[in-house]
Amino acid sequence: MESQNRLMTVLSIVVILALTACTKEGDTIYQSPPEDLPAQTPLVTVVYDPDALGDRSYNDLIYKGVEQAAKEHGLRTLQLSPSSRQEGLAYLETMFQNLSTMPDTIRRLVIIATPTYDEFVRKNNHRLENNPHVDLLYLEARTPLEGKGSTLYIPYYGAMFEGGAIAPHFTNEVLVVGANPENKSVHDAIQGFCDGFATNIFPVDDEEKTCDVEYLGNHVDEGFSIADTTALKFLMERREKYSMPLLVPICGGAATTFHRMNEVVYHYMQVGVDVTTVSTFSPLSVVKHMDRAVNLCIQQWLSAEGMPKHQSLGLAEGYTGIYVNPVATLNSWGYYGELTGEILQAAHDEAIRKEAEYER
Repeated sequence: MESQNRLMTVLSIVVILALTACTKEGDTIYQSPPEDLPAQTPLVTVVYDPDALGDRSYNDLIYKGVEQAAKEHGLRTLQLSPSSRQEGLAYLETMFQNLSTMPDTIRRLVIIATPTYDEFVRKNNHRLENNPHVDLLYLEARTPLEGKGSTLYIPYYGAMFEGGAIAPHFTNEVLVVGANPENKSVHDAIQGFCDGFATNIFPVDDEEKTCDVEYLGNHVDEGFSIADTTALKFLMERREKYSMPLLVPICGGAATTFHRMNEVVYHYMQVGVDVTTVSTFSPLSVVKHMDRAVNLCIQQWLSAEGMPKHQSLGLAEGYTGIYVNPVATLNSWGYYGELTGEILQAAHDEAIRKEAEYER
């Protein structure tokens, strides 16, 4: 009974919030004062993975892009980071139920930021078809939706391939830590980095290169968060195996934890994933510009043409890329050859070609 009461309370709150303008700081959602924006102002609502906001990467970039678009175009926003998958599904069920019969003419855009809710979205998007004032944007979806809703796919293979291709400049040992083997985006990113690392774009000595892959979870929604003590133990247990490894954490918010614990271990170089430089331990970052992509989609939504049914924005379009931390050149790491502009361009061109080939 207590759990049922809690669920009903959550659902009631969501119904109220769905009709208001909100902003988010930390883990708290605040209702905007009614005088800030007129009641008829368009509303953008985002539903994230459980406890996703605060990861300083993919999800925070989405948040940033939505808020930038709201500031530019005078929109209301509601950003929801549920505490569990069940709670996220409850948010979606309540919103879909209410939006399907909403009598007003306020324009609303619902953004689903994660494939965690894929089954729900594909089974229920038709419920919004009766409301011409509601639109749906589903992120990280390679396959378009049948019926109402637009999809956006940001392939990460090419940018990861490019990062992997120049990684031998820093070391011949790579440890990739993935969230789980079932998440398609994680799988593609790991494949891209390992494929790039295996190439000979970067002229290295004939030393053997190793690229090990380990996972934090087993299922599609696991491995995106990790306790400090667990991350520290993970890093400490592998110190003896590697002399100067490059840690590649493709695991959402858990990557931030690894960054923090790495400063305790003081043993690994680390690739920033979805972020630029985090510390002097990060010589290289591979970035997915979700803020730009989401901002673009909102602009399209507001335009007369509307959002495309499906679009893919990857390395060739400039929505992913790499960043070489200038601070890296100040450290005394044993570099394997000179990182020239020609090598960077060759890696970039090959990565674009490889991504197009991989996505086909």
